[in-house]
Amino acid sequence: MNKFMSLALIAVTAVSFAGAQTAKKSTDKKPVAMTCAVQTANKVDIAKATASHMYADYKGNRYFFCCGGCPEAFKKDPAKYAKSAHIPTPKATPVKKK
Repeated sequence: MNKFMSLALIAVTAVSFAGAQTAKKSTDKKPVAMTCAVQTANKVDIAKATASHMYADYKGNRYFFCCGGCPEAFKKDPAKYAKSAHIPTPKATPVKKK
């Protein structure tokens, strides 16, 4: 009976540990959309904004914009918008030499 209890405890611990690891992985996902840094009522698709260069980097963070007027407003006073939704500035990918 003692062996059974020990095995049951080990199994429960292993399942709990695996569940904790799964939960951690799900929170590491990058967002696909967020609010505009200037016009916070507007949603921005991060992939589209990145492709069209509708973003600015400020103090290690990247801010995304919904329209052409937002980058200019942000650049005039970035500290004003620094608390807006943002992600860490992505690290540059090295270019392979041929």
